[in-house]
Amino acid sequence: MSGNKPSRDVFDAIADPTRRRIIQLLAEKGELPLHQLAAQFSIGRTAVSKHLKILKEAGLVVDRKAGRETRYRLNAFPLKKVQDWVSDYSVFWSANMSRLDRFLREEKEE
Repeated sequence: MSGNKPSRDVFDAIADPTRRRIIQLLAEKGELPLHQLAAQFSIGRTAVSKHLKILKEAGLVVDRKAGRETRYRLNAFPLKKVQDWVSDYSVFWSANMSRLDRFLREEKEE
């Protein structure tokens, strides 16, 4: 991966279920060539390539040439931005769950 800043927002890149599945496959299997990735979907290689391009633009996927094929692997670091954003809401959910728990206990006591 080059040192350039990703040209696509990570949230945009993970918005699509096919791209999330590609990320999952790469996380599970490590490095995979296009034909192995494409075999996991009901869409063609061209469509999978377009999804990979978007993931690469977000910095989530890196590729390397190995002979005549290109192999892809996950770069999970940009997902930290998503994790940080979601974790900001943990206080919100914790407080709301505590209020709900209190409410349900009070209802039960009545």
